[in-house]
Amino acid sequence: MFARRITHLKAYKTETSPARVKLSSNELPYDLPDWLKERVKKAVAEIPFNRYPDPYASRLREILAEIWEVSPENIVLGNGSDELILNLTIAVGEPYEGVAYPIPTFPMYRVCADTVGRPVYEIPLQRDLDIDEEKTSEVLENYRPALLWVSYPNNPTGNLFSREKLERLRKRVPLMVSDEAYYDFSGETFKDQALKGENVVVLRTLSKIGLASLRVGALIGEESLVRELFKVKLPFNVTYPSQVIAEVVLTEGREFIEWAVSQVISERERLLGELQRLENVEVFPSRANFFLFRTPFGADLVHKKLLEKGVLVRNVSYLPNLEGCLRVNVGKPEENDIFLETLSEVLRELE
Repeated sequence: MFARRITHLKAYKTETSPARVKLSSNELPYDLPDWLKERVKKAVAEIPFNRYPDPYASRLREILAEIWEVSPENIVLGNGSDELILNLTIAVGEPYEGVAYPIPTFPMYRVCADTVGRPVYEIPLQRDLDIDEEKTSEVLENYRPALLWVSYPNNPTGNLFSREKLERLRKRVPLMVSDEAYYDFSGETFKDQALKGENVVVLRTLSKIGLASLRVGALIGEESLVRELFKVKLPFNVTYPSQVIAEVVLTEGREFIEWAVSQVISERERLLGELQRLENVEVFPSRANFFLFRTPFGADLVHKKLLEKGVLVRNVSYLPNLEGCLRVNVGKPEENDIFLETLSEVLRELE
């Protein structure tokens, strides 16, 4: 009944094990304050639940346009950035033209390409976790993919690829997608190039700034490109509640979001310093809201020991160039302290 390519796919999985401290999904650790939830509750109560939402999410696009200093016509919204990844995979280039990306990276690029049956070209990162310009250039030259996906900063490594390399590579592909899910923590973007139509589009998300439950993603691009993507966007894809809640939080709660993001950035620097002081820990600098780290005791064992003590992190050791690595996102100060204490305890037990 199902297409052969579907029967060979594997469903996307995430860490769901119960734990007292969950630092595995790169979420903002701060929930909305009670006063803001009351405002949300009031706004949601006024929704006509028998009506479809605005198919263009016009008000939300206006708010985001103001925040990002673009025009609403430069934005198309998705049910999470995942939907926009799928839309781009469907819309850009012909079905027989492939997509390319460095690995390890966000797995949805592969999932979406496999779902629609497009060729995939994966290029391993260099040992320093930067993009391999020479090998990527060879793929672009020899296979002519229609899309080059770039996670910027990269998930799960946390680093920003060389800007100079990306500037050269993007000129060799019909469209480069700068996936800036962690933009709020890095401040680095290809937005200006995207607005000029320089064969770049930018992806953003509200998931990493405290609204993961809403599933709202955004694409920023030149107006004519955005108009084409509206042709493949499903109608009413961003729900009425998601639109209304995001509107309230991004207007009345904007100061809280900015405070929460600044707290994470501050804790990121503290956590980096503390991890660097631990023996038997190699930690990789990050411009996102998480860290990649490695110990000599095996990622499976360390992950298991941490979970037994109530701390959940992500085991990424199965990915290329990440042998022995785990990923931990930045939590609240007290959560980070528990993680550091627990990790230290585990390492002492394994020595």
